[in-house]
Amino acid sequence: MCDVRKFAVRMVVAGLTVGVLAGGMATAQTKKQKKDELHVHRETNATRLARIRKTIADTYSNKYEVIGGGGFLRFRNGEYTQRNDEVTWAAAFNDYLTKKLAVVGDARGSFGRGHQQMPLFYPQIARPQINEYTFMGGASYRFYAEEKWALSAQGLVGAGWGLFSGGAKGLTGPQVGMWQDGIRPAFSVGVSADYNLYPNLAVRFTPTYVGTDFTSVQTYVQTSTNGVVHYNGGNSSSIQNNLGFNIGVVYRFGHR
Repeated sequence: MCDVRKFAVRMVVAGLTVGVLAGGMATAQTKKQKKDELHVHRETNATRLARIRKTIADTYSNKYEVIGGGGFLRFRNGEYTQRNDEVTWAAAFNDYLTKKLAVVGDARGSFGRGHQQMPLFYPQIARPQINEYTFMGGASYRFYAEEKWALSAQGLVGAGWGLFSGGAKGLTGPQVGMWQDGIRPAFSVGVSADYNLYPNLAVRFTPTYVGTDFTSVQTYVQTSTNGVVHYNGGNSSSIQNNLGFNIGVVYRFGHR
């Protein structure tokens, strides 16, 4: 009877020992597994951060950008006329001197139907076709650059070429209250937001201000002392403040 009890006690002790050892081994295995998972997780984060850094470096180390697209502009086509809506195209070439600073060449065209000065003296051409083109140069500064987004500001100055008599059926622009045809100073400022599809390809949205200095002809009447009426003309110049936006595609290439 005593031997049976001793055997049972030994079996219980052996079982407890095996359980403790198994539990310790399981705990050690769990700790090792968690340590391995943490190590893998850290390696994954490091790899991801390295990939992001490489993408940013590849994206903004390009020296040249070519931009093409179109947009919308609100333009005042005469001194006493209301603004009209115009469809635009825009193209630019950027040469980055540094990671942030670029020299810019910019060309744009705007197309719409102008408004005559009221009252309408020529109702048959109430909304003549008008075109404006600008050719400007300046600088761009990129002040925010991440993997997917970039922000930059541009300042440009140059010349604007206005065609206000092309759709006037033989009349001049000033005869219907619009600006004179010709080349005048122009300038523009804007802020661009880029969404990067690839390191060398992005979509760009640019709210923009365009200032032009087209002129109008002021005609006034002077009566001489002998009753003869003389018509005299003079030029009037004022800054046209025009707001709009451009949206287009950016292609980057070359390396500094």
